[in-house]
Amino acid sequence: MQKAISRDGTAIAYDRTGEGPALVIVGGAYQVRDDPRWAVLAGLLGERFTVVTYDRRGRGDSGDTAPYAVEREIEDLAAVIAELDGPVRVMGMSSGAVLALEAAAHGVPMKELALYEPPFVIDGSRPPVPSDYVEQLDTAIAEDRRDDAVTLMLTAAVLVPAEFVGQMRESGIWSHFAALAHTLPYDARVMGDTMSGNPLPADRWAAVRIPVLAIGGGASDPWLQSGARALAALLPAGLHRILDGQTHDVDPAVLAPALAEFFGADRPSA
Repeated sequence: MQKAISRDGTAIAYDRTGEGPALVIVGGAYQVRDDPRWAVLAGLLGERFTVVTYDRRGRGDSGDTAPYAVEREIEDLAAVIAELDGPVRVMGMSSGAVLALEAAAHGVPMKELALYEPPFVIDGSRPPVPSDYVEQLDTAIAEDRRDDAVTLMLTAAVLVPAEFVGQMRESGIWSHFAALAHTLPYDARVMGDTMSGNPLPADRWAAVRIPVLAIGGGASDPWLQSGARALAALLPAGLHRILDGQTHDVDPAVLAPALAEFFGADRPSA
């Protein structure tokens, strides 16, 4: 484990493995740097890339300086990238994809960016999150109702049926979810109004001129596929790809070749 110091003094823990150009992975909700899927992905990509995983603030071995703001998380990613040599590639997963995209729009240096299923809700194909979603999460965490915060996120944002949430409460994964519940308002703020059922803002990420690959899973819900497709169409150098048979819980063995192909492509610099 190594640590980068963010602009506000927060220590951000990260690991690196492999050899070659740096590739930073930005996790989504509940994900930490030692997530087993990242270990598999790093192993598959390690012969071609130095794969870096990090704990977003408030998770794992990273600090969590108050007050929270999305800008602080952008600075965290910038601090990790500053520790690495040469042009850096970035891959973001779910809400981490949106964080990585925001970082690129704010000028954080990266050569290329791959995004797996940013969870945009851009039409009426599913209910939007409640208009007071962030406030509900904030209240639940302030009152130490961690289970309620997790339940709200799973039912309102991920659309897990309530009966399945009840089953999940009895499984081993629930304690992991509850331990990270205080970071759910962070992810909600990263998403902003992009889960409201409205089209993506046409100019929000216009400054992102590097190549961006928006990936969707062929077996994912249509709304997730639509979000990735719409984002690619908006970006100046956006590309879109579907991974057949994959869901939001993507198989690293399927994702790794797609990332290696995109990041290894011989293309002129933007």
